[in-house]
Amino acid sequence: MDVDTRLVRYFVAVADEGSLTRAAQRLFVSQPALTKQIRHLETLLGVRLFTRSRLGMTLTEAGRALADRAPALLADCDRVLRETKSAASRAARVLRVGFLASAANEATQDIIAMFGRLRPGWRVDMRQAAWSNPTAGLADGEVDAALLRLPFPGQDAFRVEVLLTEPRWVALPSAHPLATRDVIPFRDLWDEPFVAAPDETGWWRDYWLATDDRDGRPPRIGATTDHPDDWLQAIANGYGIALAPQSSARFYARPGVTYRPVTGVSPSQVGIAWPPEAGANPVVQDFVRCCLEIRAEPLPPADPDRADGETLDE
Repeated sequence: MDVDTRLVRYFVAVADEGSLTRAAQRLFVSQPALTKQIRHLETLLGVRLFTRSRLGMTLTEAGRALADRAPALLADCDRVLRETKSAASRAARVLRVGFLASAANEATQDIIAMFGRLRPGWRVDMRQAAWSNPTAGLADGEVDAALLRLPFPGQDAFRVEVLLTEPRWVALPSAHPLATRDVIPFRDLWDEPFVAAPDETGWWRDYWLATDDRDGRPPRIGATTDHPDDWLQAIANGYGIALAPQSSARFYARPGVTYRPVTGVSPSQVGIAWPPEAGANPVVQDFVRCCLEIRAEPLPPADPDRADGETLDE
C-alpha cells in the first residue's frame, strides 16, 4: 500500500492542532481541501483516525499510534530527499536557489557576484516558483535555499534570516479613480474586487488580501492567478486590484497598472531560508553569508509618481 507523504503531513497538522480550521491555516490550504485529504487517508488505511465533534478533532487509538510515529517518519523522508538532490547539485557545482516573484530583489545580482568570488566555478541556478508553492521548492528539496516572502508555510522547520522589510502598496488599473491619489487608506479598498492567489495557498492568500485588517469584512475576489504575468494582466484588464510589495513598482512596471502607497496594512519581509542540515554544507553557508552582508545596503525607494507603468530607465 502506497501512502502519499503529503497526506501524512496533513494528518500530523490536524493531530497537532486538534482543529481542521487551525490546521488548514498552518498548512496554507483551504479547510474543505484538508477535510477531503484526511478522509482519503482514512480510506487508504482502512481505519478511523479522528473522532469529529463540535469541540474539534480527537485522535482515535489508531490515530494516536500514527501520530506517535509520523513526525520522525516525515523528518527522515525529508532529510533523505533533500540530501539526495543536494548531492546531485554539488556534483554539478550548482547551487539551486528558489524565489517567488520580487523576493529576488535588486540585491540578488550583488549576492550572486559575491558568491561567485567565494566559490569560483560554481553557478547559482535561480528557480522561480508559482504562488501556489510559497516555499519555492524548499519544502520538497527542489532547492538548496530560497529567497522568500515571510512568513511561509512550514517556516519553523527551516533556518530563516530576514533580509529586508518593505511596505505593502496597492496595484490598480491606471484608469481606476483611486489611482490619482498619492496615498490610499486600506479601508477605502475594502469593497474593491481583488486579484488573489489560488485557494490552496490558504494563509498566504489571506495575507495578500489583508484579511486581518478588514474588521471582519470578507474580501471580494475579482480574479485568481498563480503567476506575476497573469496577475498583472488581470489588474490591467480591470478585474481587480491587489496588494503588492513596494518593490513591485520597480520589478513589474507596465502600462495599464499603477502602484500607490497604502496605509493601514503591515509591511512585507523578504528572508533567506535553508534547511537545518545545510548548516554543514559550506556552499549553502557561503551563499547565506553573502545574503547577510549585502542586506546592509539600502534598496532604492519606489517613487509613486513613477509607479504608473513607466520603467525606471526612461
